Amino acid sequence: MIVIFILLFAIALYLGVGGAWLISLGGSWFYFIAGIAFAVTAFLVLRRRPSARLAYALIIIGTLAWALWEVGLDWWPLGTRGGVVILLGLWMLTPWAVGRPREGREEGGRLGRLALGGAVLASLLVAGISLFRDPHNIPGRLEAEPVVAEAGTGDVPPGEWHHYGRTLYGQRYSPLDQINTENVEQLEVAWTYRTGDMKRPEDVSETTYQVTPLKVGDLLYLCTPHHLAIALDAATGEERWRFDPEIPLDQSRQHQTCRGVSYHADPARAGETCAARIFLPTADARLIALDAVTGAVCTGFGENGAVNLWANMPNQKSGFYYSTSPPVVAGGLIIIGGAVNDNYAMEAPSGVIRAYDVNTGELVWNWDSGNPDRTEPPGPGETYTQNSPNSWSVMSADPELGMVYVPLGNRTPDQLGMGRSPAVERFSSSIVALDLATGQVRWVRQTVHHDLWDMDVPAQPVLLDITTENGPVPALVGPTKQGDIYVLDRRTGEPIIPIREVPAPGGAIPEDFTAPTQPVSGLTFMPEPLEGKDMWGASLFDQLACRIQFRSLRYEGRYTPPSLEGTLVYPGNFGVFNWGSIAVDPVRQVMFGMPTYLAFTSQLIPREEIDPDQRANAGEAGLNLNVGGPYGVIMQPFTSPLGFPCQAPPWGYVAGANLRTGEIVWMHKNGTIRDAGPVALPPIKLGVPGIGGPIITAGGVAFLAASIDNYLRAYDVSTGEQLWQQRLPAGGQATPMTYTAGDRQFVVQVAGGHGSIGTDPGDYVIAYTLPRP
Repeated sequence: MIVIFILLFAIALYLGVGGAWLISLGGSWFYFIAGIAFAVTAFLVLRRRPSARLAYALIIIGTLAWALWEVGLDWWPLGTRGGVVILLGLWMLTPWAVGRPREGREEGGRLGRLALGGAVLASLLVAGISLFRDPHNIPGRLEAEPVVAEAGTGDVPPGEWHHYGRTLYGQRYSPLDQINTENVEQLEVAWTYRTGDMKRPEDVSETTYQVTPLKVGDLLYLCTPHHLAIALDAATGEERWRFDPEIPLDQSRQHQTCRGVSYHADPARAGETCAARIFLPTADARLIALDAVTGAVCTGFGENGAVNLWANMPNQKSGFYYSTSPPVVAGGLIIIGGAVNDNYAMEAPSGVIRAYDVNTGELVWNWDSGNPDRTEPPGPGETYTQNSPNSWSVMSADPELGMVYVPLGNRTPDQLGMGRSPAVERFSSSIVALDLATGQVRWVRQTVHHDLWDMDVPAQPVLLDITTENGPVPALVGPTKQGDIYVLDRRTGEPIIPIREVPAPGGAIPEDFTAPTQPVSGLTFMPEPLEGKDMWGASLFDQLACRIQFRSLRYEGRYTPPSLEGTLVYPGNFGVFNWGSIAVDPVRQVMFGMPTYLAFTSQLIPREEIDPDQRANAGEAGLNLNVGGPYGVIMQPFTSPLGFPCQAPPWGYVAGANLRTGEIVWMHKNGTIRDAGPVALPPIKLGVPGIGGPIITAGGVAFLAASIDNYLRAYDVSTGEQLWQQRLPAGGQATPMTYTAGDRQFVVQVAGGHGSIGTDPGDYVIAYTLPRP
């Protein structure tokens, strides 16, 4: 009895004080009222009153009514509101919880037990009903009939994968159909290869394995986090060659990853050394050309086989500029951007895009978004514009139209918009079409005006021809962090699916400003604005802490500007979509994506309040210094004191949409919590966040790993039904690919983990195929 009294009183004190705090912030009164009710119940228990059970029954009924009013029959927010309350109710039903009633009170004791038992049973019944409902599920079926006869994949053979997205169009679509919805569940491991390149103790935290291999002829080509280039036999996984660029580690580097290599073959030089080449971008800002057959350095490219990407770069500081994504090879050029450390300093390298002759490595043109009209190579001693918006992701190209399509990021620091030039304001966080031959701007489509939220365009633009009422239109599909999918005429940048401008929150810090409106696409996965009822936690208690935090932050919806008191950023800079992009079936003209929903917070810290001895950035979970600027910024996920997301699940989905109509046809939770903790958890399909990308095949199957549990999964593209899954030995934060070797179709997934989301590190390349008849 004493134990339960102490427990009830402690709960009453926490809910009462926390609830009063929440009321002062304009939040729900429930917690304060519940705190009083717990205090009354604790007093009755101390006095050994049988009416304590009746009082507690009222707490359960009140909690149940409040929970149903806020979230309906949605199990996870419902269960965490009532879980502790019900467990205590079961304890209160035990004979020793309240103590033996005094004489004459036995009848009241029976009434209290009946009332409490009934309240517990009613709650369990509601919980049971909610377990069989999924209010977040959107069922539907995409059109199965082809809209056009063929995909138009150019000169890439059906069984090969020559570019990061298979073709220059970046569709992540394969015309192979040997593996299909009828037999995909039979897939088994064909071979496993281990690169030997594991995450090292001295590596930066953002060390990740995100590579998608290429398949040309009978070889697979890939790179590793420390930028080893490797060729494997496509049929057996046997290593054919490897090249080590011997890159020293650098703690100033924000990322340590390689998403892929690039391939080019010159038919006119067939049989010669380096007639076919693999291009390797490196973490120390080089672009290296290797013989695709032997792995030997192509010494005729650049200077002894490499181009120095630090050339003509301002603010040269080791670790502050490098390439994480493969360049695009088109029109006899190799075109490359680069990653710039976010929020490290006001004086950063340039975000210049450069095009080199694919054979000689000679610089042909450069496009600097800070000086966009001058594309000829700079003279001796000249430098590009410092700190201009950069392209760290993957580009696509249309050689027939003569354009390369560049996803651009923001100027660093992301949260400080003062002092940006007109050119930066024009090109920041946009998709830009450049003339393939000259680098001149053909058109620009901005996805965020005056970006203060790190809403880079993170994904490779996807190209296809969309059938409209007026006939086929060359289209571009651009996924964004904020959830909008832009469907544009890739000749002009004009929308195929309408775009509208909507009012945006104001009230930036005095030195800055906000854009009065922001664009929204007619095809959008942007979430509804968060409310107090959307707050979550493992229990009523950390949920209350999340509500207090929610009410303490500045939040007026999407694009609430950064602030000194702290701002809730939702969607967060992790993105609804990130570098994994989407997969598009150009025959059916539908898309398959993995939208993710996680809120972040950002708080500006005046320079005088930052420890002058601090030298390192904490990344996305702490202080970013912005050296030379008036403010640093603390960024972190919006989580409870126990480390759970403060917003209710699901946090991750798979989704299918019709690109001709802009309709989201189906949407289902993706991924389990099995690997979300330090020990194995039950594989509950909660819908978890992820980073990585999907592929689609003509067999009607989409393959996707990416989520924080270690699985590769196959989905029916038409309905989103999960057809198959395979346990991975490490995190699968890489986009898979598929190809044929001999008479068999293979699917390859790299499993090596991701430093930011904490999945298991590894060095695995795994191929799957159907068993032989």
